[in-house]
Amino acid sequence: MHDNRALSRFELTEQGLTAYADYRRGPQGLVIAHVYAPPPLRGTGAADRLMHAVAEQARAEGVRIVPLCGYAGAWLRRSPAHRDLIA
Repeated sequence: MHDNRALSRFELTEQGLTAYADYRRGPQGLVIAHVYAPPPLRGTGAADRLMHAVAEQARAEGVRIVPLCGYAGAWLRRSPAHRDLIA
């Protein structure tokens, strides 16, 4: 995963395509506004791998995640190892 700070998004490139999670850093933590995977990557687990990397990044930074995106929120709630990161 790559933190593209210029575009405020975390990126994961697979098969020459980029899945990403738009974010902003706020007082409550890392706000995930949108998670996107290009159609050819959908169903391959790319968004899951991206969110896993985002959660690990948040943990490394000692911040929590504010999931505005439905996918990000559902992913965090389904992940016992990362549920504690929800702000």
